[in-house]
Amino acid sequence: MSTVDINQLLHQMRHMAAMADKKPNAMLEGNDSGPAFGNILKDSINSVNELQQGANELATKFEVGDPSVNLTEVMVELQKASVSFEAMKQVRNKLLNAYKDVMSMQV
Repeated sequence: MSTVDINQLLHQMRHMAAMADKKPNAMLEGNDSGPAFGNILKDSINSVNELQQGANELATKFEVGDPSVNLTEVMVELQKASVSFEAMKQVRNKLLNAYKDVMSMQV
């Protein structure tokens, strides 16, 4: 029975936190030194998609009876995919609210 690698999970969380802490002012000022907002959004959506696909593949392997996959790994991967998708939905909702606020401003 294999165990979930907690260090790898912590490393991924720290990496995501570091990505979130990168200079947001550079993107707002139109400075070309940082990545564009659209690219960051696209990369995060692709990352969520990859997590979901990986979790689904792992679940399928478990359902088929692959002995190298255990239930703990499947559940952790499914939860990671679920949490990342929920976070992406919250970002989408905040972006839509900000768009609505901007569009309703008087000029």
